[in-house]
Amino acid sequence: MTIKVFGHKSPDTDSTGSPLIWAWYLSEIRGTPAEAKLLGEPNTEAAFVLGKWGFDQPEIISDVTADDQVVIVDTNNPAELPASINDADVIQIIDHHKLVGGLETKGPIDITIKPLACTATIMHNLMGDNADKMPDNIKGAMLSCILSDTLEFRSPTTTDQDRALAEKLAGELNLDLSAYASEMFEAKSDISAFSDAELIRMDSKEFAVDGVKFRVSVLETTAPKIVLDRKDSLLNSMVDVAKEDGVDHVLLFVVDILNEEATLFVQNDVVKSVAEKSFDVTVTGDTVVLPGIMSRKKQIIPNLKV
Repeated sequence: MTIKVFGHKSPDTDSTGSPLIWAWYLSEIRGTPAEAKLLGEPNTEAAFVLGKWGFDQPEIISDVTADDQVVIVDTNNPAELPASINDADVIQIIDHHKLVGGLETKGPIDITIKPLACTATIMHNLMGDNADKMPDNIKGAMLSCILSDTLEFRSPTTTDQDRALAEKLAGELNLDLSAYASEMFEAKSDISAFSDAELIRMDSKEFAVDGVKFRVSVLETTAPKIVLDRKDSLLNSMVDVAKEDGVDHVLLFVVDILNEEATLFVQNDVVKSVAEKSFDVTVTGDTVVLPGIMSRKKQIIPNLKV
């Protein structure tokens, strides 16, 4: 049986690259056949990384069955996984997010959840000396995951371990780390081909706060004006997305990578109240700037109040 390795829905670079890394490790080092899968179309940065390092895009799957053996990476949240995930034989979880609960397995499994910025960094640790056997494309995927999740070390989730590993990999690949990160972020900032609804869902996760369901969407960009110029249509589309996705409200944060701040779109009084209670700001219009806010995992989700 071939193990399916996948991350969360709306796959970003870490949820695209880490399945490739771990499928390589399981297949080539452990001798256990494994294939990377995706739960949706990769975002523009992830697609760039696939092309840069010569990977074919992994197959996109919509669900799993009781016959599937799976490894889950970069999430442990059932809301971000296939509907039938608890029917499958989950044999391993590798993640760097808080423990959510709700997953049920068929037996004891191998779980590694570490407070590092990137799943790929955890994988490097788990490989031990076998990490030295990674081919350049796997190293490239790993470096890309780290740069993406740390926003080139700007994110408060960044650890010394993430930074040291990225610098080591860049040296082995003979890459200018900052120049490569800029290429990645430029690809991430190219949103011209996406509809409003696609943008809202591109990098989004569902979370409930005191019984209120939110789709928390983040758009990380070096060109925030391109997104902000679409503010009116995005605000309208957020209402439709909330209805279609069965959530109460959408929270859309446009993260300005270079200026290290986020702009939150405020489409109604509930979101205005959430913004003021959560981030200690006064909202006077349909957007509010949040200085220093870069990380959904560390700065947004833990602070949400309704």
